[in-house]
Amino acid sequence: MLELVLANLKARPFRTFISVIGVASGVALIVLFTGLARGITNDMARRASNWKAEIVFTRPGAMELTSASPSLSTTYVKKLMEIEGVESVVPVIRYISPNPKGRWGFQQLDGVDWKPFAEMNEMEIIAGRAPEANNEVIVDERQMKQENHKIGDTIELFGGKPYKIVGVFSPPSGARIKMSLSAMQEVLEAPNKCTYILVKVKDGEDVERVVARINEKLPGNKINLTRDFVIDAQERLPGLNTFLQALVGLGAFVSAIFVLLCLYTTIAERRREIGILKSLGASKGFIISAIEGEAFLIAVLGIFVGLVVSTLAAFVIQKNFELPVEFSFGWILTAAIIAIVGGFVGALYPAWKASRIDPVEVMANE
Repeated sequence: MLELVLANLKARPFRTFISVIGVASGVALIVLFTGLARGITNDMARRASNWKAEIVFTRPGAMELTSASPSLSTTYVKKLMEIEGVESVVPVIRYISPNPKGRWGFQQLDGVDWKPFAEMNEMEIIAGRAPEANNEVIVDERQMKQENHKIGDTIELFGGKPYKIVGVFSPPSGARIKMSLSAMQEVLEAPNKCTYILVKVKDGEDVERVVARINEKLPGNKINLTRDFVIDAQERLPGLNTFLQALVGLGAFVSAIFVLLCLYTTIAERRREIGILKSLGASKGFIISAIEGEAFLIAVLGIFVGLVVSTLAAFVIQKNFELPVEFSFGWILTAAIIAIVGGFVGALYPAWKASRIDPVEVMANE
């Protein structure tokens, strides 16, 4: 059986190649895009986990995945400090813009007073110093390595304004580039404004109770727990789960349709061969098994090619677009199962069609 299946695939290499590419496309779609989604959400979670503050206080709509606005008054800083259970607060402006290098994705900047922010979140400057002037910034280690920056270099932000790198901070937290709060307020023309306020709760205080007090004293605002940024990072990407489900369906469809079309046309060309096999005693089950065997081998080859393509594409994306890609064994297994099932389903009709070929009719007409 195996020899027959291999011989059939080798006899029509171009059709086999097209089928394998079709299955590989479905596998690559699932593995690569789920890896990209996982990488982005895990990166968000890791950076959020470095916040030691338990609460993020903001206005509804002020902070989304791809946009942020300085719509929160810094007068809330004093009001929050008056609430029982609050130890410290730090206002932050988050600025999000398209990638300045024309790459896919966004660039995030934070405007924050470094000393209280660092004390609250147990962060430190590992090289250089904190920003002081309004044209100075600090960056995290990854940003320095990816962009080959060094302290003293000048980078352009806000559409071409020059800013000098004066320090490197660790661990990564929030945006990878930070400047002083006053500098951000000045460039955005938003005096006494911020995007959100980080709230650190006193030791021994129940966070939920502090949240309830804040809601009672300052109603109409939006309160997030930083632990939810870590746990629900994937849910914070609007429509991500729906997109992934659609992607899985698309991958299955692509695999099935390529196998169906290629095997169907192959069966039409192999009527005489199948007729001879049946005249020699091959049963319908044998014919169906042979066709499904071809589909299985095509699926296996497609899985291998798809994984290779995904790995190469991930390398290119990380190098050129600075987007993290993290493959998951679970999604790789899902892609493999979908490819195999899609191949079997796609081969069902051609296999059934082949099993119904009448050897007498074939011999008489050919």
